[in-house]
This record gives sequence, structure tokens and C-alpha cells, in this order.
Amino acid sequence: LIVFYPLAFTGTCQGEMAGVQAGLADFQNESVQVLTISVDSPYSHKVWADREGFTFPLLADFWPHGAVASAYGVFNSRAGFANRGTFLVDRAGTIVYAEMRGPGEARELSAWREAIATR
Repeated sequence: LIVFYPLAFTGTCQGEMAGVQAGLADFQNESVQVLTISVDSPYSHKVWADREGFTFPLLADFWPHGAVASAYGVFNSRAGFANRGTFLVDRAGTIVYAEMRGPGEARELSAWREAIATR
């Protein structure tokens, strides 16, 4: 489960990542690994994860800036960060679930639970 978010230490992102941590058993199992990605540096991810108790990977799409988000079609070049893209990718590399929301538009984590449960 690949979860792109705009920026660490921001309100909507904080709420979503706290929701991921609280429901981690629903999002991650022997078949699914949660990977979160933003353009923040690995150092800011480390501080944020330590402060908030996040135990899932927070990956840095820092350099080249936004390259991974661009590859998934969720980079917001006007703002300089990723939109809220979520992708469930199967073992063969096929995207079996995708959604995208703009900055400030929180996602419904229940949709992720449903996508994982149906795979």
C-alpha cells in the first residue's frame, strides 16, 4: 500500500498518518506492506516518526525532487509536493486500487481497508 502525502508536520497529513498507525493491523499483513512517501527529507521523516510514534516506513521522494510521485502521476508541480495518492500494488506490480485527492482533502481510510480485504 503506497500512500503519498504532501508534507510532514501538517494538519491533514498528521491526521491521516495517525490513522494509518492506529489501524496498522488493517493496512499491513503478511501480504501487504505500508509505504508512505513525501518530498520531505529523510531527516524530517525521522523526527516526525519519532515524535508521533510511527512504525511504518516514511520514504523520502526528496531527490530528484518528486520523481516517484511523478512516476505515479500524483506530483503537484505547481505546489512542489505530491497530492494525496494511494495505490495498492499486487506482487506482480499491477496497481489494483488507486485514488487521488488534492492538498487538504483527507482520504477515507476505510476505502483502503476494503481494497485490501478484497485482494
